[in-house]
Amino acid sequence: MRIRFFDKEIAMKLSGLEHAAVGAITLAIIVGSAWWASADRARYQRLVAATTVITFVLIVLGAFVRLSDAGLGCPDWPGCYGNLTPHHSTEEIRAAEVAQPGGPVTMAKAWKEMVHRYLAMVVGALIAGILICAIRLRRSVGHSPTLAAILSAAVIFQAALGAWTVTMLLKPAIVTSHLLGGVTILALLALLWARLARSQTVVPRWASVVSATPGLKFFAWVVFVALLAQITLGGWTSTNYAALACTDLPKCHGSWIPAMDFANAFHIIRPLGVGPDGELLTIEALRAIHWMHRVGAIVVSVIVLWFVWRLRQVEGGRSAAHMLGALLVLQVVLGVSNVWFSLPLPVAVAHNGVAALLFSLSAVLLFRLKSSA
Repeated sequence: MRIRFFDKEIAMKLSGLEHAAVGAITLAIIVGSAWWASADRARYQRLVAATTVITFVLIVLGAFVRLSDAGLGCPDWPGCYGNLTPHHSTEEIRAAEVAQPGGPVTMAKAWKEMVHRYLAMVVGALIAGILICAIRLRRSVGHSPTLAAILSAAVIFQAALGAWTVTMLLKPAIVTSHLLGGVTILALLALLWARLARSQTVVPRWASVVSATPGLKFFAWVVFVALLAQITLGGWTSTNYAALACTDLPKCHGSWIPAMDFANAFHIIRPLGVGPDGELLTIEALRAIHWMHRVGAIVVSVIVLWFVWRLRQVEGGRSAAHMLGALLVLQVVLGVSNVWFSLPLPVAVAHNGVAALLFSLSAVLLFRLKSSA
């Protein structure tokens, strides 16, 4: 019943009654959503749409928690010092604040972390309800429940990553994987939503087929992979706290190619803030992480803009191209603003949110192009 938090051990675990309460709430959401949405296809589609929106909110909230240094606001899991809410752990949280003033544990940070966990529980339960509906309505919607099953498996793995994020004290590889898991789940939900919308009698424009050549379909895959790679670099930058390793633009530390340490910067399996040798990461290592994210942003921008130009020329692709281009421009502006204004929290959170939207839109576009064959 003990967890290690820096140089301390905290003996805490949710009681059987509290576990039962969490389980009962989760089960009620699963059963309630499945019962309501299984009535007809339109309700099922609305459930998927609502879950997609809530998942996006969860990703933005997760970015807010991470960027406000609240990831260890409750250093145990799934509870907060063994209780369901920070309110019930006031004494322990105050003691942690006294022991380490300005540290990772405060009442405000604890509430941020726990609200994020509560919302994640709701999303997980709604996706379980979606899986039940996908199985029950497979004949009426004409779709296999495979995508919903993959989505459910992704949620289970994402929950494990969420637990490891806390219990392994924010290891960059775990936190970055948790971020990637979130955007993947959002993209899968968006795909499922588009798939259901495609089966309607009157197909909405955002889900309609886009005529495409094989070359354009292939390049859509290139865009998808490039965005995934850039989000990974962005997550690695954020989780290593390297966002301000370069504080000038367009150069970095006054140079186009500054002094950098790539060997330690991209060593994956290591604790937060240290290299493989156990020494603290140098500014050169952090600079290498930041610089690579900048280079990736330039490469991805060129790829996406070329795709947007090509997409505008095909039937049914103009509106999607405009949306993709607008999101890209907004993302670049947010990224530049992070450096110019020294990482203001709202801008940094928005940068994460727009990245998730870009990736999800690329996944939906890939589905629309692929389905036009």
